[in-house]
Amino acid sequence: MCSSQPGGYAGRILRVDLTNRLIEVESEDEETLRKYIGGTGLGAKILYGEVPPGVQWSDPENRLVLASGPLGGTKVSGSGTFSVVTKGALTNGAATSQACGFFGAFLKFCGYDAIVVQGAAKELCYLYIAPDGVAELRGASHLAGKDTWETEDIIKEDLGYSEHQMSVFGIGPAGENLVKFAGIVGDRGHIAAHNGVGAVMGSKKLKAIAVARGKGKVVVKDSARLSALARALRQRIKTDPVLSETSYKWGTLWLYPFVSKIGALPVKNYTTSIFPDKAKLETFAGPYIRGHYEPKAHPCWACQHHHCHLLKIPEGPFAGRIVEEPEYEGLSAWGSQIGQTDVTMAILLSDKVDRLGMDCSESSWVIGLMMECYEKGLLTEKDTDGLKMTWGNVEAVSAMLDKIANRQGVGDLLAEGVMRVAHHLGGEAQALAIYTKKGNTPRGHDHRANWHQLFDTCVSDTGTIEAGPAPELSPATLAEHGLSLSNPFSWEEVATMGAKLKGIQVFEDSMVTCRFCTLMSMKTLAEMVKAATGWQFTFEEAQEVGLRIANLLRAFNIRHGIGGELDAPSLRYSSMPLDGPVAGKSIAPFWDQMLRRHYELMGWDEGIGKPLPDTLKRLGLEHTINDIW
Repeated sequence: MCSSQPGGYAGRILRVDLTNRLIEVESEDEETLRKYIGGTGLGAKILYGEVPPGVQWSDPENRLVLASGPLGGTKVSGSGTFSVVTKGALTNGAATSQACGFFGAFLKFCGYDAIVVQGAAKELCYLYIAPDGVAELRGASHLAGKDTWETEDIIKEDLGYSEHQMSVFGIGPAGENLVKFAGIVGDRGHIAAHNGVGAVMGSKKLKAIAVARGKGKVVVKDSARLSALARALRQRIKTDPVLSETSYKWGTLWLYPFVSKIGALPVKNYTTSIFPDKAKLETFAGPYIRGHYEPKAHPCWACQHHHCHLLKIPEGPFAGRIVEEPEYEGLSAWGSQIGQTDVTMAILLSDKVDRLGMDCSESSWVIGLMMECYEKGLLTEKDTDGLKMTWGNVEAVSAMLDKIANRQGVGDLLAEGVMRVAHHLGGEAQALAIYTKKGNTPRGHDHRANWHQLFDTCVSDTGTIEAGPAPELSPATLAEHGLSLSNPFSWEEVATMGAKLKGIQVFEDSMVTCRFCTLMSMKTLAEMVKAATGWQFTFEEAQEVGLRIANLLRAFNIRHGIGGELDAPSLRYSSMPLDGPVAGKSIAPFWDQMLRRHYELMGWDEGIGKPLPDTLKRLGLEHTINDIW
């Protein structure tokens, strides 16, 4: 790295043209890096510039960007994370999704900040990046139909790498068969899950990307300062009376009972907010799971948190099976959402979905919709290929997941995702489905008890939440921005907070770091960027970068026909809970007022949600004005 180049960056981007089997190395100028940082921001810039209107998600001209950021591969905990940006399959609009593990760090060690994939191969292939940074495409016909764990094992064995010498992220049968909620999975269970990024990879016939642990290192401008900031952040988390006993100790395994208590656990497709068996509720939490399934630590790059583990099933027909410890959302997807209370089966189904290469949340919303339709007589066994889709029937669920991943029988319809299934079934089924009008579904929560995330999910332009996590879980984030939330069911406060926090998450996803490790603290992240790059980078500039990226993603979607009229939830998603802690509360009556407030504060047209020319100019996005106005 020359002295004039900013620290933290490898300085190179790998461009892979699958149609013509060409691999080239490009560079990015410092001005662009400072404006978009990396990860989601860099991906958004490439997506907007190279994917014009009319290009569909499955078109070879779509781009698939996998990018690290200026902190990738450093001593900052969780800096092996990377961001995937593309035009997604569920919304046919902008998609951004992140996965932890080692991929982002190893990519930097090989001398690259990002990979840009375009075109489509004639036959299934995978990309191999060697330790010296040399990249090549290899045939993958022998990997056809293999699940994500098998794919990882076979590639490492073929190339002669041991477990932590290489990071492999790829698609399972779901991605190959263009299931619209397929994800990209690697490093034993980490997944970029949202908005069908795995389907995009499948449309390009790219089975996997295998990155060896490179021979290079990440050079930063002020290594001592960055190390001190990283240590201070780790110490803050370890000693915080709340964080030390929640996310640091248990990852997301502490959430299940807490979420149930506040009414945010999704139960049987939102038909109730009460977990059916209180005696079994604690079996879905950390102490029981870690005490029963023989956990083995499986941390990500540079991470000291007690988050990720491999588990061993101790008894029963699956005794001895090694699985990834599920996140909270995997447990809620295959526990309460499908009406079953056996945590072992929830763990096994979560593992199965990862191996098939699908998003747990969308998969379970599809299954939950089907089960409710079956219960109400809207579907019969004739419609479900002979499977009894009753609540809690895990054998039927497992069989149906195979059908979805392989697009067999009714699985071909379900592979289209909740919104399209509901439209196809019509009638009463449309009132039972949980989704946003853009076509994506929420994360694994009952957002009717969390208006902030419900609103954020619907107005987001990424295919998932954009303004950050539940406010009650991140008071420090609110305080950093001079915000507080006195009433989580106040439409004024929620709409205001959504706008004030806009861009925080996409900024962090442009670093790219794990939010459990960096706590979405833009002040800390800005200091880390300064130490890594040598720029005089401030908290205010970090806020501006986040807003720039969020507005660019908005402009991309508007340019591609996804406007403010789709900033809305489905009927069931915005319905009023009939029981539980928030019974009787509904966001629906306030929706139009919330949108107008949000648009106003964002500097968008209050009627149609389009960024105003002055807003775009202020953020350095002048080039988008003629495209969307």
